[in-house]
Amino acid sequence: MTKPPRKSAKSRPDFNIVIVAQSGRLSYEALLFAASLRQSDPDFSGKLYIAEPQPSDRWPNDPRIKPHIREALDALGAEIVPFENRHFGHDYPNGNKIEALLSLPEGQPFVFFDTDTVITGNLSEVPFDFNRPAASMKRENTWPKVELYGPGYGATWQSLYDKFGLDYAASLDLSHPDEYWQRYMYFNAGWFFGACPRAFGQRFLEYALTIRDDRPKALVCQELFPWLDQIALPLVISSFGGGRPGPELAGLDGDVSCHWRILPLAYARESDRVIDVIESASAPNKIKKILKEYDPMKRMIYQGRGQKVRDMFDRDALPRREQKIRNQIKREGFWMR
Repeated sequence: MTKPPRKSAKSRPDFNIVIVAQSGRLSYEALLFAASLRQSDPDFSGKLYIAEPQPSDRWPNDPRIKPHIREALDALGAEIVPFENRHFGHDYPNGNKIEALLSLPEGQPFVFFDTDTVITGNLSEVPFDFNRPAASMKRENTWPKVELYGPGYGATWQSLYDKFGLDYAASLDLSHPDEYWQRYMYFNAGWFFGACPRAFGQRFLEYALTIRDDRPKALVCQELFPWLDQIALPLVISSFGGGRPGPELAGLDGDVSCHWRILPLAYARESDRVIDVIESASAPNKIKKILKEYDPMKRMIYQGRGQKVRDMFDRDALPRREQKIRNQIKREGFWMR
């Protein structure tokens, strides 16, 4: 049987990228993200949107990006899109990624990334199926926390699928045993994608608010924060006919992008390629001048502390638990965020 021809990058639909940034750390991370995108995928044909929360009583300070950083983002081809926080804000900034989607162009496929990410390869060639949304599997067993005499994983997740009229059975990974956490669909919200940001965002908002304000009985003893976005996300993805990412998306959290999260951790455990991109994308003088305002980037990238952290670890034999890596970095006085 003859295999169908592989789609070329040109035959794939254009899509937009969205990240959320505001004054402070996120604006510096956004600048590094934009620089890495232009370096690693200079022919990316979609728009890079920087969603920016606006001043309101939900923020104690003005959350808008400083003018000189806005200019630098503009020079890299990014477009800043303002949005209002009607439901979340300083008390739950993770909610920004939900409300920001409602400000983007309707009906245009999108990929969301957290700002603490760099693009390390040709994102344009990733064969996204925007009609089957998915999200990052680079996650840990953070939710739910199963109590000794409380509902288990299955009962907890099924109560959510039932509440929204979704197919719980279809969400299960039957290669894992009953009551093992990976059997149940759970994502890191560091990247996700869909066909329409407004439709996706509206449902994301609806589900998150319902879970927050009218949770099922099985969740009575569960902490919802800071996990609310990650609790709602698999439900939203299921509702649009999506699921776990297939092997065609392995480049995300792989050769195409890296959710580095915290710079000392990145230098400790990420690949040489990731570190090369972080350091080369941040090298141009116009970018360097700005990123050096943020002390962790100044110390780790430009003053060499990152390389000292890197020398402390063998990437082929890292401690299994992230906390052990953190503790070792802290003992040496190199922990910064």
